[in-house]
Amino acid sequence: MDNLFFVYALVSQIDGRIYVGMSQNVRRRLSEHNQGKVQSTRPYTPWRLFFSEPVGDSEQARIREKYYKTASGKRKLRAILASKENTA
Repeated sequence: MDNLFFVYALVSQIDGRIYVGMSQNVRRRLSEHNQGKVQSTRPYTPWRLFFSEPVGDSEQARIREKYYKTASGKRKLRAILASKENTA
């Protein structure tokens, strides 16, 4: 399945803000964020990946990404992040 997309969430190591995006290559995208190649995330580097979800094609990924950018989606991501930090 070459056209598989992922929705991912990053947390800023600077201030704890969460960034949600979509990509076919999450590792490469994380690297781009941390290299300052993404204007909207540049001031908050470094970033750490804490969530990634395979979702299918780009249209499905966009729908899921929009959900995670809503208040309820962000609450869910914060809960996931908190549970990972408590087990680390």
